[in-house]
Amino acid sequence: MRFLSVLLTICLNASLAAAEPVVFPALSGNEKAPEVIVYSSLDEPLATPMIRGFQAANPDVAVRYEDMLTGEIYDRIVKETDAGGRTADFAFSSAMDLQVKLSNDGYAQRSDLPMSGRWPEWANWRNTAYALTFEPAVFVYHKPSFTSEKPPSTRAELVDYLKRHGNDVRGRIGTYDIERSGVGFLFMARDQEQFGDIWSVIKAMGAAGVKVYSTSTAILERVSDGRFTLGYNILGSYAANWASRYPDVGIVLPRDYTVVMSRIGLVPQAAASPDLGKRYLAFFMSKEGQTIMARELQIPAVSPDVAGANTANTMREMLGGQLRPVPVSPGLMVYLDQVKRARLIARWNEALRLQ
Repeated sequence: MRFLSVLLTICLNASLAAAEPVVFPALSGNEKAPEVIVYSSLDEPLATPMIRGFQAANPDVAVRYEDMLTGEIYDRIVKETDAGGRTADFAFSSAMDLQVKLSNDGYAQRSDLPMSGRWPEWANWRNTAYALTFEPAVFVYHKPSFTSEKPPSTRAELVDYLKRHGNDVRGRIGTYDIERSGVGFLFMARDQEQFGDIWSVIKAMGAAGVKVYSTSTAILERVSDGRFTLGYNILGSYAANWASRYPDVGIVLPRDYTVVMSRIGLVPQAAASPDLGKRYLAFFMSKEGQTIMARELQIPAVSPDVAGANTANTMREMLGGQLRPVPVSPGLMVYLDQVKRARLIARWNEALRLQ
């Protein structure tokens, strides 16, 4: 399972409530040091190595870290800005669509940084919103259930497997509930764009009695103990975490295409200290920051200057055109169109119900 070396092994906070802000005092010891305010969907203990790295390079800056849900980040920035007040200096979120909407609607400011010109074109929207991670969607499987044949490695193979095994796998397939899981909806929307016959996959899963969940953990724990045979379109970050701890969990990056999502960073238009926000973002994009991302946070890095395990460079060397990263562009806002969203969800539910 050599691809595990290039997958993220991270576990995000599953709490329903945002954590209390955590302040990291300036390393210089100056109690009146300027403070950069960060709104982030990444659990604070997991973000600490990046914060410490930033402060090592900027000992004169304190960091106020506010860990919250992706929707809360968007709502806070919009409400605080519209009220004429100040908001975060830096926002980091896995909700690609909401981050791009902030940028497109004027709630993010241009950040011309040292790495801006070298950043991958798909990962940079007008120097206002930057993709900072590189995270694939994968198939997961229960290894003991595949002693006599290999697990599916394409969507066509998945359909064939489900048809051949019928009742043997009924009720033992899991995927995201696209109504409740933002990443699940994103992956399904991308599937519809990338694969013309995607509805045959959904119908085959429906015929197999697929179970849907709002979290990766619910699916992975069932794969790990054998209650489930397969999981479809699971975020590789969580999958690699479970595979490292539970040897019966296997991972496949689908050979026909592998969707890759990213967490996006930006500096809000109404940032209290935009210069500090840009300094924080610049560190995220620097070789040092992206190396910390890959090695210490173990989140795959985007930077073209960072090589080795857990980097987009290594994944592309191994998988080439198989990887389909979601571009950071206004096209993401299609997923926020309530009419189109409702239409996709209705078709999904109908495809599963009819089976």
